[in-house]
Amino acid sequence: MRLSVENLACERGERRIFEGVSFTLEPGDALMVRGRNGAGKSSLLEILAGRLIPAAGRVLLRDAGERSLPECLHYVGHRDALKAALTAGENLVFARDFLGDPALAPPEALAAIGLAHALHLPVAYLSAGQRRRVALARLLVAERPLWLLDEPSTALDSASQEILRLLIEAHREAGGIVIATTHAPLALAGAQELTIERTPVLEATS
Repeated sequence: MRLSVENLACERGERRIFEGVSFTLEPGDALMVRGRNGAGKSSLLEILAGRLIPAAGRVLLRDAGERSLPECLHYVGHRDALKAALTAGENLVFARDFLGDPALAPPEALAAIGLAHALHLPVAYLSAGQRRRVALARLLVAERPLWLLDEPSTALDSASQEILRLLIEAHREAGGIVIATTHAPLALAGAQELTIERTPVLEATS
């Protein structure tokens, strides 16, 4: 699979947030998206995930067979998007059944992220860092070549950040692509970097 973004622009509330964003990613590539708060990092991921229509430019997917871009990706936003009343395992079963293309079983996915003991615990009982790890475990229960990660290391301690890094590197070695917004370095080998600058707003002067 090959992903190309050409001269992408984003508007929110009739205001141009960013423009002229272009990049191409091949299997095994990683792109770290940086920028100040409000620059549009999360909006870029939302455009790629099909949740937001770009103001200009286009996103091209090649060599993906008959699958559309949404069918090729995992999106983990800055909110964990978990059902608090369900157990960690039940949340992952729901994600696997909804997404299709099953990969690891929920117990295996939780073990890989260091949370094997939380399989039968309601998410409401988990700490912020543990909930984040459950959200990231969704990446492992369904096979998708493109991972879109919005601040994936939020609430993670240093040991959990290292687990995340290893999972990302394993995904890349298997031919996957990763795009992550982050303020903290993930230390990914050979990762590309994209800095988004918020489009200046011109104000009238008297």
